[in-house]
Amino acid sequence: MTQFARYPSLEGVPVIVSGGASGIGESIVREFAGQGAKVGFVDIAAERGAALAEELNDKGGTTRFIACDITDIPAYEAAIAEFAGTHGDALVLVNNAAHDERHDWKDVTSEFFDDRIAVNLKHAFFAIKAVAPGMIRAQKGSIINFGSISWMMMSAQLPVYQSAKAAQHGMTRGMARELGKSNIRVNTLVPGWIMTERQLTLWVDEAANKLMDEQQALAGRVMPEDVARMVLFLGADDSRMISAQNFIVDGGWVHS
Repeated sequence: MTQFARYPSLEGVPVIVSGGASGIGESIVREFAGQGAKVGFVDIAAERGAALAEELNDKGGTTRFIACDITDIPAYEAAIAEFAGTHGDALVLVNNAAHDERHDWKDVTSEFFDDRIAVNLKHAFFAIKAVAPGMIRAQKGSIINFGSISWMMMSAQLPVYQSAKAAQHGMTRGMARELGKSNIRVNTLVPGWIMTERQLTLWVDEAANKLMDEQQALAGRVMPEDVARMVLFLGADDSRMISAQNFIVDGGWVHS
């Protein structure tokens, strides 16, 4: 049986995860809960999020879910404040929430552009702004932004999404410099083609599987928990001197 790492520095640590009710986010919530962290997470999927929190708490976890649209910045800031009141100031923030809706650049309106920036970039900055004072007081913390391999590979029909995700990398670098002297680390995690429920339902067919077999250096498929375990490392004290970096989890994609 494969044994994965246990991080003593995550025991009892307040963690916030956006988009934590499904997909990669759900795996992140589960993995932090399994480490004994105090996990607060938000998602627009109210029933699914509540069920996940209940399941984890029934297993002895310390998990709280708040239904929230992260594009509503005041509501998201209020949720972060509620988590702080329950669990203490967050010492790990995972900016996972995003939406890779396909779009044709010729059809993009100003309103669509602003909405895609809001769901894929803006909330991450304001979440950092909300948790940073508590991390500064503690003189420690880890912020993990989620980038995307799509813009590196020049994937089709995602130009606004890719613009937002590429900007996450710039935000990571900028905020790593701003917060680093308070021992706050800021890094970008870059998932490859991850076998989430959404991907399996919408995109993974025979041709996709053939492409993955050809392009991945490693055999097999990259699962949400593979990404979540890298998030654990970046949240734990084991990564205490790592900041302003990109970490690609893609099975060794040849053209990344």
